[in-house]
Amino acid sequence: MSDSWRSILERWSNAGLVDAATAVRIRAFEASHEEPRQFRWPILIAIGFGALMLGAGVLLFVSAHWDELSPTGRFSVVLLLVTAFHVVGAVVSQRFSAFAIAMHGVGTEALGAGIFLSGQIFNLQEHWPGGIMLWALGAWLGWWLLRDWVQAGLVAILTPAWLASEWIEATHHFPMADTVVAQGLFLLSITYFTALATNNRETVRRALGWIGGIALIPTAIVAVESRIDQYWGTGDLRLPIHLGVFGYGLGLILPLLLAFWLRGKAFWMNGVAAIWIVTINLIPRGSSVLPYAWYAVASLALIAWGVKELRRERINLGIVGFGLTILGFYFSNVMDKLGRSASLIGLGLLFLVMGWALERTRRKLVARVKGVAA
Repeated sequence: MSDSWRSILERWSNAGLVDAATAVRIRAFEASHEEPRQFRWPILIAIGFGALMLGAGVLLFVSAHWDELSPTGRFSVVLLLVTAFHVVGAVVSQRFSAFAIAMHGVGTEALGAGIFLSGQIFNLQEHWPGGIMLWALGAWLGWWLLRDWVQAGLVAILTPAWLASEWIEATHHFPMADTVVAQGLFLLSITYFTALATNNRETVRRALGWIGGIALIPTAIVAVESRIDQYWGTGDLRLPIHLGVFGYGLGLILPLLLAFWLRGKAFWMNGVAAIWIVTINLIPRGSSVLPYAWYAVASLALIAWGVKELRRERINLGIVGFGLTILGFYFSNVMDKLGRSASLIGLGLLFLVMGWALERTRRKLVARVKGVAA
């Protein structure tokens, strides 16, 4: 049975909103209408890959014949791409909801291609982030109408993509202004990743958790390696202080506001992550050790966060981050100081010992979380 409705039913039962007999009848009804779990994931995987391949195949077919089409034909194809998938999704929505969600998702993805292809058809020389803004607005409209996790995931990706593109376009003549974006996206990844809670596992939050988990380690690396301490100033090639404070402030405030909306009072832990990001800029640029110390602190903090809030995925990702930190430090600061054979022996021993120790620690922490949650 679905963990989400079971947790809600249990919460209602504990609050006295549902009596024991009604709760038993609800569980029996859901169990009788439950789809076999052994078939659910293969079906979802098949639908996901099928939708992806369908969208890619259609776009490839259009691009192969693009030069042969007239402007009218091109625009007709663009309209067909944007509308056809949504129409199919609407037709099958009552019969096969998963397939309908996939079709609507492909339709919203095709909207982005349609926006930029329309600009190419009519030779529009406009502000290019405006195209991403229109795409994000289309995703917001799709989420408002459909309320499914695919549209919410597209909103979560396209909205910060639009804000980041506006910043990059406004500061493209200033070196390294994109580091402000990197650190803001890292904090946003943390907000997405920590959206899941033990008592709230909605599909939208799961989508946010996956997006944040995938982006967390890459954005952490970029955030530390591109710190901005030496790029603010008053020179012609330096990012003006007022512009840097504005962009950096929004990069911190907006993810924290979203964290407050998703997590309530528990968002203070996201505030601790924001402090970690701010202190990144205090690391001297010539230091070869402190960046890895910052990575280790972040990984250990993520593990502790997972233990505190009983979230196994945070423990697992924190363990992975800590292992990557040790490997990165070995490759950049230790391996080049040893001979070829000694460095390979050390690397092998490091893999064996670290793999054993980290996996043992991970299992203990996960077992502890499971025991408390039970």
